Amino acid sequence: MINKLKRKILVIGTVFMFILMTALVLIMNIVNFHEVASDADSVLNVLSQPDLPFLDERQSVDKPEKMIDFVPSGMSLEVPYESRFFIVRISADGEILQSDLSRIVSVDDEAAKEYISKALAANKTRGFIGSFRYAKTTDENGTRILFLDCGRKLDSFMSFLWISVIVGLGGCVVVFLAFIFTAGKIVAPIAESYEKQKRFISDAGHEIKTPLTIINANVDLLETDGVSEELSDIRQQTKRLTELTNDLIFLSKMEEAEHTLQKVDFPLSDLVSETAGTFRALALSHNIDFNVSVTPDIAANGSPDAIRQLLSVLLENAMKYSPEGGAISLTLTTHKRSVILTVSNTTKEKISESDLSNIFDRFYRSDVSRNSETGGHGIGLSIAKAIVEAHGGTIEASTKTGSDFCVNAILPISRSSQ
Repeated sequence: MINKLKRKILVIGTVFMFILMTALVLIMNIVNFHEVASDADSVLNVLSQPDLPFLDERQSVDKPEKMIDFVPSGMSLEVPYESRFFIVRISADGEILQSDLSRIVSVDDEAAKEYISKALAANKTRGFIGSFRYAKTTDENGTRILFLDCGRKLDSFMSFLWISVIVGLGGCVVVFLAFIFTAGKIVAPIAESYEKQKRFISDAGHEIKTPLTIINANVDLLETDGVSEELSDIRQQTKRLTELTNDLIFLSKMEEAEHTLQKVDFPLSDLVSETAGTFRALALSHNIDFNVSVTPDIAANGSPDAIRQLLSVLLENAMKYSPEGGAISLTLTTHKRSVILTVSNTTKEKISESDLSNIFDRFYRSDVSRNSETGGHGIGLSIAKAIVEAHGGTIEASTKTGSDFCVNAILPISRSSQ
């Protein structure tokens, strides 16, 4: 249990950190890309002005004051001169009327035609084609497209993207390693408390057994003078207390038995059929339809006694909560590398989702089952869960209609059955 708690803390912490770092990296790069696109659009807005001095005159501008009316505040007057771009004008039928490639070296006529066709095919007035940001305007004279080279800024963006991804992954690795070293300290108080609880249950169980044995012996002596109702009640209650004590000790052992349980290969199909057979008479006496379907020749690796206890717990629980004239079904099948043991039954009362979420907790019983008719102590399914997990399996409970109850235990299959 403690090892599982450590793993959960490690997984949850690492996943949370991964999500956080992913979100930060994603947000930073979205903002960065938006800045690249926004800066390019600002330059395109300047270059798209038809009266721009150097663009129309094809000559240098003697005075920077001539550019002030064209360049927005915050942008350097040198930006239009530093920018690499080309302009084309296209007629309504797609014919290139005019092209100016004088301010770009990396693009020739053939490459320009490809960029033009992609820009015309796009349904956007602005966008990226390769490393070029384009702006498309249409008037009565045709379509004018301006392509701005953003290669340097996009290279910087990609460098920042890769650096941020590497830093993010490095942060996740650091956090993962930190959790490995600190997980033990985090759960140390819980582990200490849990160990004390287990020790108390085990010690108390063994201590209680002695007085219970003495009480039963005294009841035997008193019954030699005649059986009374009081003596019967004492024997009945001591029997229940003995069963509870044995269950608690068994549960305590099973919860930490995953690495200490003595496991052997055994014929699971035969064990299930044999155990199910002992419940047929009980089902018949309560007019319960008991259906058993066991796939033959399934072998398992584990403790036969523990698996027999698992079956007994599940079938006793099904018998206890099935109504007169109800139905119980037991199936054993295989799926891939797992054995699936299913016990289902009709129920006397409706089962809610809240019941299913707590059904394997110790001493939990639904409100409708807290009566003297059903008996039990509410730890049977806790024992079932402990047995399954001690064998490296999983267990779950479900209901389809609310008037039925189904438990699925999934166990690893023995190698001899694969």
